[in-house]
Amino acid sequence: FFKQKTAYESMPSLVGSEMCIRDRVLLAIDIGNTNITVGLFNGEALSATWRISTDSSKTSDEYGLQLTQMLEGQKSYVEEISHVTICSVVPPLTPTFESLCQRYFKAKPLIVGSGTRTGVKVLYDSPRDVGTDRVVDAAAALHIYGGPAIIVDLGTATVFDAITRSGEYLGGAIAPGMGVSGDALFRATSQLRRVELTAPETAIGKNTPHSIQSGLVLGYTELVKGMIKRFKEELSNESYVIGTGGLANVVQKESSVFDTVDPDLTLKGCLLYTSDAADDTPCVDLG
Repeated sequence: FFKQKTAYESMPSLVGSEMCIRDRVLLAIDIGNTNITVGLFNGEALSATWRISTDSSKTSDEYGLQLTQMLEGQKSYVEEISHVTICSVVPPLTPTFESLCQRYFKAKPLIVGSGTRTGVKVLYDSPRDVGTDRVVDAAAALHIYGGPAIIVDLGTATVFDAITRSGEYLGGAIAPGMGVSGDALFRATSQLRRVELTAPETAIGKNTPHSIQSGLVLGYTELVKGMIKRFKEELSNESYVIGTGGLANVVQKESSVFDTVDPDLTLKGCLLYTSDAADDTPCVDLG
């Protein structure tokens, strides 16, 4: 995936040398509030991904056994892993995964955290307030697609990020995620039930489940479309729009609002950071 989109301005490579990662086997771990996404890279190629539920009460051994079983199911073995990189927005789980990596993979993981050097200049009022996953996404988006770019991450929260043509993280917007809103509706009412997050045939629901699906799926689709329109007005009408996160395809199916859907954007950002750190030539700054 180390190619620039020709329609967009080229960015300087974030990798000191692409040759440096071709012989590595990297386990990239993206710890989110709802799910933990794990990717296995053989060189530059993402050969497998897994998604497991985030549970702060699990021990390092429980997660370690779960990961080793997933790797063996893919006919990959822990002995093959040469590097591990962790991007976490759940601080209590970071030491848990750091411990399991040292015990099960015999590797000291690279932790992408606040203050980590990565080169994307963060223009937030307080740069350290920007989630590490957001800046890792920005670095990956710039390297793969170029700028200006808008990233829409549809996960626990619905997060919008704006990246300038010159590669600066300008800022963004945060709204409750589609699933979080549905759960809140279920918990705060006595007669409304949880529904599958799929769009109904019509916006006007003829029964309660379809009405909730219309409000959640179609309503959030319009939210995303409206925010992208506003971001383009402030950033650039030429901005490349990238959808990521577990619900990006749900929105894309209803609107085709994204120029591309890249569910593995954060994992690819971890690969870029790993290669950069291994060469001792860090070139992106997480603030």
